[in-house]
Amino acid sequence: MNLEVLLNRIPVLEISGPENREVSEIVFDSRKSVENSLYVAIKGTVSDGHSFIDSAIEKGASVIVCENLNENLNENVTYIKVKDASKTLGQLASNFYENPSEKLNLIGITGTNGKTSVTTLLFDVFKNLGFKSALISTVEYRIGEKSIPSTHTTPNVIRLNQILAEAVEEGCEYAFMEVSSHGIHQNRTEGLQFKIAGFTNITHDHLDYHKTFDEYIKTKKRFFDELNPEAVAITNIDDKNGNVMLQNTKAAKKTYALKTMADFHGKIMEADFNGMLLNFGGKEFWTTLTGKFNVYNLLLVFAIAVECGFHEEDILKAISNLKRVKGRFETLKSEGGIFFVVDYAHTPDALENILDSINEIRTKNERLITVFGCGGDRDHAKRPEMGRIATRKSTLAIITSDNPRTENPADIIKEIEAGVEPQYFSKYTSIPDRKEAIKMAIKFAEPKDIILVAGKGHEDYQEINGVKHHFDDKEMIIELARLMSK
Repeated sequence: MNLEVLLNRIPVLEISGPENREVSEIVFDSRKSVENSLYVAIKGTVSDGHSFIDSAIEKGASVIVCENLNENLNENVTYIKVKDASKTLGQLASNFYENPSEKLNLIGITGTNGKTSVTTLLFDVFKNLGFKSALISTVEYRIGEKSIPSTHTTPNVIRLNQILAEAVEEGCEYAFMEVSSHGIHQNRTEGLQFKIAGFTNITHDHLDYHKTFDEYIKTKKRFFDELNPEAVAITNIDDKNGNVMLQNTKAAKKTYALKTMADFHGKIMEADFNGMLLNFGGKEFWTTLTGKFNVYNLLLVFAIAVECGFHEEDILKAISNLKRVKGRFETLKSEGGIFFVVDYAHTPDALENILDSINEIRTKNERLITVFGCGGDRDHAKRPEMGRIATRKSTLAIITSDNPRTENPADIIKEIEAGVEPQYFSKYTSIPDRKEAIKMAIKFAEPKDIILVAGKGHEDYQEINGVKHHFDDKEMIIELARLMSK
């Protein structure tokens, strides 16, 4: 692409060198520089991209975008000085791929819990409505029927625009995207034009990265603050921070709720492990999804589809045909009559939601056994909180490993145990080996008992000391239940 075209709508402070150039590629990692590429020097938390400008030039970069210009400039290179290189990268990436987000109905979902479920449900609902769409989620990236393995909740902004450009080329009309707090903070959504932004909830998570809960909220809010006036912002006002997201947005404001008055209101009429009878806006329908948290997810899906112009009856029919999202309240029953629930719940709020949902459904004649852990090298503050919740709301809690990463599993378990209240000491045990923990749960369980295996959901690996070992909770349950029933 011609450099002058590439710089369209980008605030440039200074240019040194020839402007009539062709740019072959945009990179922000100097090692990926190629002939006639444009290198963006970003000041990161670990290293400063300005230190690698010479390296990028040696590898073929002919255009450098940076915040500081050195005295000794290469006369064969074009230098472009900008105020914020990280934000400029997003704008450049959008221009380079011919602004694909403007050619799609791009819908972004943010919040602590529910992002993957909502985006995946949206993808499936719009497919049921007859539309080809793209999906960018923690689990996978999809363009129509094509699936690409996911690497990050929110990919880097160059990759994002590549995916969206491919979606446009493939004839997609909609794109549904998870928007993580990390992605917002690192400007990975910069330059994208969202038609609708949805907020699920905000609870204790990622404080290893954001340091304070207030900073975490502000980061999520920034996504809504930066929407354009033509966009729509939809928030969950049952969440105490729901209205905070709308405070400074220029977008049209819409709300959804189960407990309070809202633009989109939902109600649970009946619920069991097979599904729920719901009422949205005075219209009843059945879904095979279970749990109050899923009612919120579906209500947001419903609200977004209505805002996209679809008829309510058509949307509810499409929702009724939905299948459960992999690793989100997935249920299976063993030959011995034990009922299993596999769920990704890995935050205090998510764990509490899934336990409350199960406890609302069960008759109390069945025992509820919870197998869970916490990931290593992540937020330490949530560990005791999850220990408190699991032991308070389960008949028995078995604390085990999740993805310990570089931490000692025993140290993680100790931090979880610190949250267990004295009156519940008899209601838990600790087994560091996850396979053995699931085996113990099955051994302890009787017919009709419920075993919740939480924390990993769709993940098919366990990360230990930097190595990913194959481990799928659902596969393990099926294997152990079969072996132990003989």
